[in-house]
Amino acid sequence: MTDTAPAKNVSTVSLTGLAAQLPSMLADAPSLLRGALGMTRTPRARETIGSVFQKLAERRPDHPFLRFEGDTLTYGDANAQVNRYAAVLAAQGVRTGDVVGILVANRPEALLVVLAAVKLGAAAGMLNHHQRGDVLAHSLGLLDATVLVVGEECDEAIDSLDGPPQAKTTLRITELDVLAADADSANPAVTERLQASEVAYYIFTSGTTGLPKASRMTHFRWLKSMSGLGGLGVRLRRDDTLYCCLPLYHNNALTVALSSVLGAGATFALGRKFSASGFWADAARNGATAFIYIGEVCRYLLNQPEQPTDRDNDIRVIVGNGMRPEIWEAFTERFGVERVAEFYGASECNIAFINALNQPRTAGVCPLPYAVVDYDADTGRPRRGEDGRLHRVGRGEVGLLLAKITSRAPFDGYTDPDASEAKLVRDAFTDGDVWFDTGDLVRSQGFMHVAFVDRLGDTFRWKGENVATTQVEGAVTEHDAVSEAVVYGVEVPGADGRAGMAAVTLHPGAALDGAELSELLHRLLPEYAVPLFVRITDHLEHTSTFKSRKVDLRKQGYSDVGDDELLVLASRAEGYRAIFEGYVDALTRGEMPGR
Repeated sequence: MTDTAPAKNVSTVSLTGLAAQLPSMLADAPSLLRGALGMTRTPRARETIGSVFQKLAERRPDHPFLRFEGDTLTYGDANAQVNRYAAVLAAQGVRTGDVVGILVANRPEALLVVLAAVKLGAAAGMLNHHQRGDVLAHSLGLLDATVLVVGEECDEAIDSLDGPPQAKTTLRITELDVLAADADSANPAVTERLQASEVAYYIFTSGTTGLPKASRMTHFRWLKSMSGLGGLGVRLRRDDTLYCCLPLYHNNALTVALSSVLGAGATFALGRKFSASGFWADAARNGATAFIYIGEVCRYLLNQPEQPTDRDNDIRVIVGNGMRPEIWEAFTERFGVERVAEFYGASECNIAFINALNQPRTAGVCPLPYAVVDYDADTGRPRRGEDGRLHRVGRGEVGLLLAKITSRAPFDGYTDPDASEAKLVRDAFTDGDVWFDTGDLVRSQGFMHVAFVDRLGDTFRWKGENVATTQVEGAVTEHDAVSEAVVYGVEVPGADGRAGMAAVTLHPGAALDGAELSELLHRLLPEYAVPLFVRITDHLEHTSTFKSRKVDLRKQGYSDVGDDELLVLASRAEGYRAIFEGYVDALTRGEMPGR
C-alpha cells in the first residue's frame, strides 16, 4: 500500500515536544487526577449523567449551569425544572429502557428534556430537526419513542410527514411546560438505582450516504468522555464557561461539551446556532472562556475580516475535531487561544483520542488499545498478510484505524444488528480478538498519538496512488482567492481510478488565477494529488454539522456543473484554464496533464 497524499503539514510527536508541556499542566493537576480516577469505573457502576448532574445541583445550587443569549439558569433551578419534566414524562408512561424522542432546536428546554429523560433511565433520541419527509419518518421509526417532544420551531418538519409521527405520545414544548408547572420537583427515585450500562442517547449519523443510522451512547461511554476527554484533555475549571453553538443532536455537544462542563462543575453556554459573524459577540455575551468546534467552524471564523479586537476575548481553551493542520497556528495566533484540545472520536466509536499535551496538528493520545493498520484501498477493508493477520503501519505512515473491543471499551453498536456486525474485524492479530473498524485513515505520529487524514470513503485512487481529500482541500484553500474547497474523485471514461476535482467558492470580489493555483498546488502536493478539474461555484452544501455534501458533487462530476465555471489543468506551466475540446479524450488515452 502506498501512502496517502500529501506530505505537507505532516508532523510526528517527539519526546522533547511532550516534555515541554508538562510544567503548564501542573495547574490542572486536580482535573487530571479526577480524570484518571474516573477511567477506572466499570459499566456496572451506579453512576449516570442524571446522578452526576443532580449531585452538582445539591452541592452548588446557586452556581450558574446554563446560559442562553445572556440569561442564566443555576444548577438548582435547572435541576428542579428537569425533575418537573421527568415527572411529566413518567406520567406519560416513560420507564427505564424506553425512548424519549427530542425534535427541538437549540434552546434551554431541549437540554433540560434530555436530562429529564436520562434521569428516568430512558434514552434521549436526538432527532435532526433539519430532516424532512421519508428521512425523518425513518429516524422516528428507529426510535419508536414512548414520548416525542417537539419544539414549535419544528412544526414544519412534522408537517412534512405523510401521517402522525411514530410515537405513542407527542408533546409540544408548550404543552410540556403547562403540565410541568404543577409537577413534582423532587429528584426521581429511580436515578440512584440506574447503572452506567443503560443507554443514554441515540445519536444519528449524518446520512450523507444513505439513510441515517441510530448509534447507541451509554452512560458508561459518556462518563468515560467526562473523565478522559473532559478531565484529562479539556480540563475546565469551576469558573469556566464553555460556549456551544453546535446542534444538541450532535455528540460533540451532548457528550463532549456537556460532560466536560459537568465534570468540572462549570457552566454550559448554549448558542442558538452557529454564525461566523456573530460568534464572538455571542460567546462574550455568555462569558465564555472556552468553546467547542467541529469541522470547518474554525476556518469560517478565520475567513472573517480581521479586526483589531480579534484577541480581545477570554477564550483560553477550545475543544473539538476537524481543525485543519494548515490553519492551526494561524487560528491560535490570531485569536490568542492558549490551548487546542483537538480530539478524535465518533458517535459509535468505542475509543477516543485527545490532545492533552497541547501538541500542534494532532488528534492526541489514546490510552486504550487501538491499531493503525495497512488497508486495501479498493475494498476499504484491512489488508491481511499471508498468515491471515493484519499489519501495523510504522511511525509517520497512514493506515486504517481500528479500536479493540474490550469490557472497558465495548462497542454499543447501532439499532440495526447487521450494520453493527459490518463494522467489526475479527481475528485481526490473534484468534478471537474483535476490533471496531472506524473507516478513518490516520497517521501514526508516535508516542500513542495520531493525526486524522481522511474518511476512507472520501479517499480516492489516481495513477496508482491514494489521495486524501482533506489534505488536498487544505492545499487548495491556501490560495488567497479561495474561501472554501471540497475535493473528490470523479470517473473519467476509460481511465483507471478517479481524477481529482475541486469545487471552490471564492472570497467576494476575488478572481482565481489558474497559473498561480497550479504553481501553488504543484509546490504543496505530489503530482498525482493535484486536481485536474476545478469547479467555481457560488455556494457549497453542508450538513447541519458542517460536513461537506460530496455525494451529489461526485455524481455531477465534470460534465454536469450547470452554470458554474469549469477549469481544467492544461499543464503544470500553463495552469488551469477553461475546459477545451479533446481534454477528456487525452485523459482517456493516458496523456496526463501536469507532466
